Amino acid sequence: MPHTPVTGYRELNEEELAHMNGLKAIENELGEFLKGVAELEGVDQRCLALGRANLQQGFMWAIRSIAKPTSKL
Repeated sequence: MPHTPVTGYRELNEEELAHMNGLKAIENELGEFLKGVAELEGVDQRCLALGRANLQQGFMWAIRSIAKPTSKL
């Protein structure tokens, strides 16, 4: 099925798409796991929130390393 290109992004090949989708799957799995961590008694929620934010940023940069968006911002 043809897709509409996303403004600011180049066309990705099948291997790049597979790796990006793999990263997104791992990110989602980790997010679900961290929900369980958040329910543990005595967990420092602030530390967990900081860890979650940094992991989100790490996944974003890993995905951008593949996507190489053309936007300048």
